[in-house]
Amino acid sequence: MSSTKDTASVSVHGKSYGLPRRPTVVVCVDGFDPEYLQAGVEDGILPTMATFVKSGFHETADCAMPSLTNPNNMCIITGVPTSFHGISGNFYLDKETGKEHMILDDSTMRGTTILARLADAGVRVAAITAKDKLRRIIQHGLSPEKGSICFSAQCANECTDVEHGIHGVEEWLGQSAPSQYSGELSLFVLDAGLKLLQENRADFFYLTLSDYIQHKYAPRSRQANEFMHAIDTRLGEFVKLGAVVAVTGDHGMSDKADENGKPNVLFLGDFLDSNWPESRAKVICPITDPFVKHHGALGGFVRVHLTNTSVVSDMIAACRELPQVETALTGEEAASVYEMPLDREGDIVVIAKKNFAIGSKREEHDLSNLEGHRLRTHGGLSEQQIPLLRSTAIESTSSSETKRWRNFDIFDLALNY
Repeated sequence: MSSTKDTASVSVHGKSYGLPRRPTVVVCVDGFDPEYLQAGVEDGILPTMATFVKSGFHETADCAMPSLTNPNNMCIITGVPTSFHGISGNFYLDKETGKEHMILDDSTMRGTTILARLADAGVRVAAITAKDKLRRIIQHGLSPEKGSICFSAQCANECTDVEHGIHGVEEWLGQSAPSQYSGELSLFVLDAGLKLLQENRADFFYLTLSDYIQHKYAPRSRQANEFMHAIDTRLGEFVKLGAVVAVTGDHGMSDKADENGKPNVLFLGDFLDSNWPESRAKVICPITDPFVKHHGALGGFVRVHLTNTSVVSDMIAACRELPQVETALTGEEAASVYEMPLDREGDIVVIAKKNFAIGSKREEHDLSNLEGHRLRTHGGLSEQQIPLLRSTAIESTSSSETKRWRNFDIFDLALNY
């Protein structure tokens, strides 16, 4: 540890986090549905994580809603729900301007992060992401001047000392930056983290992966087994190097296709337009990001913005009757129930059942890239569950035994027990 300050802990959003006393690695396995862990442990594919389950710490936890990448990575690194940091989707409609925006940096977030506070306290932080759009968010408050290293596997060939705290990553690691649509993108993240630890260049690591494989391949498929085993092997290397390792996911994953492999999709925009054309309903799919090839911007959670809000009650009642819908709520109700920022909510929130996805209008979704693969995606309540693991056991208390564990408890689990 190279802390330059005497403080023993940092505080973020009213919670305290101890400074790492030994190398500490937090890994977010994107799309880490509990079925991957269960199947892998049962089949002997995941010996490292099986050890975590048996002699370390293991709970099935819940992620924040919606069960999407950007919101949950932000929840993980802030330790709180989206109502605190304000990022409640990958994509949103600005209610003041009426314009749609993709979240590609930290400009819309509120407050700070645990990573930034650790760096302020002299902890050498390494934050590595699979995708660069997430790196631009997570890098909030991190800088080379603070001893931080932050880069993405996607843009590893563009790293500079000034912006990322590292340069020449491909040559240093001996690997070329992988395709953004590959499992290798995630393994590059872990390999880079391992090399930084081997070279003693960081004290605390946040390594967040891609869910490309999980979107395409179900548990126990050959591709999923190979990918999860490769992750597990690298987790074992971190343990061998003396690190405390904590693992969770940003969201789960569900199959949303019928028996013939055709996507089970409710195109909600078409339904609302056919029944309430005067409302000019705008359906926002917050799963939308620059990487829609593997899910067609289809998820289990949508927001509806209306010009004519007098029809909200009728719309909600009609949506609740649809066979694909788990629940429909007003924006205010949804913000309260799921701890989301009210000022960034739609007039209506609609959440799909486990085996269904919700889109806007049929013409707005390109599903051609799904041919040959079943639609597997996330966003709804059915994708909330994810594993929460630690390489070493914690002292059991009455509060830990009755606690509703969340993925954004992972820094608490890694640093405070």
